[in-house]
Amino acid sequence: MAGPDPSQVLGRITLVTGPEEFLSERAVQQVRAAVRRADAEAEMSETAGGQLTMATLGELAAPSLFSSTRCVVVRSLEDLPDESVPGLFDYAGAPAEDVALVLVHGGGAKGSGTLTKLRKEAAVTEVKSVALTAREYPNFVVGELRAHKVKIDPDAAAFLVQAVGQDLRSLSAAASQLASDFEGQPVTIEMVKTYFGGRAEAKSFAVADHAIFGRAAKALEELRWALDRGTAPVLVTSAVAGGLRSLARYKSAPRGMRNADLMREVGVPSWKLDILRDQARGWDEDGIARAIRVVATADAEIKGKAHDPSYALEKMVLDIVRNRPSRP
Repeated sequence: MAGPDPSQVLGRITLVTGPEEFLSERAVQQVRAAVRRADAEAEMSETAGGQLTMATLGELAAPSLFSSTRCVVVRSLEDLPDESVPGLFDYAGAPAEDVALVLVHGGGAKGSGTLTKLRKEAAVTEVKSVALTAREYPNFVVGELRAHKVKIDPDAAAFLVQAVGQDLRSLSAAASQLASDFEGQPVTIEMVKTYFGGRAEAKSFAVADHAIFGRAAKALEELRWALDRGTAPVLVTSAVAGGLRSLARYKSAPRGMRNADLMREVGVPSWKLDILRDQARGWDEDGIARAIRVVATADAEIKGKAHDPSYALEKMVLDIVRNRPSRP
């Protein structure tokens, strides 16, 4: 989806607030994309609010040998130490010209005083990621497809929400698939029923994403939901294997490639590339190789060797999370 211009983020602070993780992450990725449009070689760095000191911020924002343009993301701003608050306000009063600083606050009362003061700074732009109500999910689908220049019937949007559920990441992925497969045609409820009537494919991708991110509980929840509603186990192993192969291609791609070239190299659309960037932070090549072997074993088991395919898939999810070098 369209994001801010480079001039709206460089030399400024983007304050991302609210509990909806997918929308918050999209806002972060849009800032990063804007910085890359300004400078393809711009450096990206990240830290946690609990670890932020002014010395740390200075190091993250300082020009390097490779680029003076940087994007600095500070997650969990609610955990910012009290002694770091005055320094952050000082920075907000005069941000570095070639730096886009993104502060991510997960919502709640903790750190609300800091948010109140930051909102008063002229250099701060707030992006709110408010949890959607039940009535707003179909509108979210409409907006996702509109971003792909595709129209969708209101009934079709509502059916997609019913089929895929209220996980925004899965809905976004489903909308992207519809836009890609129907190439600009108006999406009808019949098209959605044909593609997602069983919810199997979308839920399989949700299992894959959560497992690769290291979210065992979420992955198991989606897996049980899918299996209870008749999703074929082979769809799950296929989705997870595909996700890991894409991750492996992303990790092995040459550094410094432009987004368009990287999408061609990895073989994924832009929204998936953003997901892979986040997933890649928790993996190394050896961990990915082990995880791929885990999926191969599970796939063989559900195709005849296992008496209980659901147990084989649950074990696969847990083993993938265990093989992720960096735990969430």
